Amino acid sequence: MDEEQPLTQHRNVSSQIIHLALCLERTHQSTMAAPGGTLNCEDFSMFQEVLKVMRTIDDRIVHALNTTVPTVSFSGKVDATQTCKQLYESLMEAHLSRDKAIKSCIAQTSEVVGQLREERAKDSENLALIKQLRKEQTKLKLMQSELNVEEVVNDRSLKIFKERCRIHYTPPKVK
Repeated sequence: MDEEQPLTQHRNVSSQIIHLALCLERTHQSTMAAPGGTLNCEDFSMFQEVLKVMRTIDDRIVHALNTTVPTVSFSGKVDATQTCKQLYESLMEAHLSRDKAIKSCIAQTSEVVGQLREERAKDSENLALIKQLRKEQTKLKLMQSELNVEEVVNDRSLKIFKERCRIHYTPPKVK
C-alpha cells in the first residue's frame, strides 16, 4: 500500500502540471485577444506583461520536469514517455502561440508606422505626427526585439527538456 501511494501522488501531480500548462495556454490566448478577437498591440507595457504570463510554462519547466518525470526508482511505475510527450506538446503549443502573437503585433505596428510615414510625407512640418511616428517606430523595434527574447527562452526550455526527457521521449524532427 505504501508503494502505491507515491505512484498515485506522482500521477496526480503529473496530470495537474499538464492540465495547468494547457489551461495557462488557453488563458494566455484569451488574454491577448481584444473583444473583437484581434490582438491588442497598442500598449507595449501590456504586450510585455501578457508575454510574461504566456512564458510561465517555460519559466517553470524545471519544476514541471522534476514533478512529472520519474526518477530511476519510479521509472517502472510511471509512463515517462507519455509525460514527456505531453509536456513537449504543451511547450510547442506555447512557443507557437507566443510567436504568432508577437509576429501579429509586429505586423500591426508596422502597418501603423507605414501609414504615419505616408502622412509625414504629405505634412513634414507636423511635429505631433513626427512624435507619434517616432513612438510607433520605437514600439516596433521593441516588439521585434521580443522575437530574440523568445528565441532565447525557447532554446533554454528545449535544452532543459532534452536533458531530462532524452531517454524517455524523442520529439519529431522539425522540417
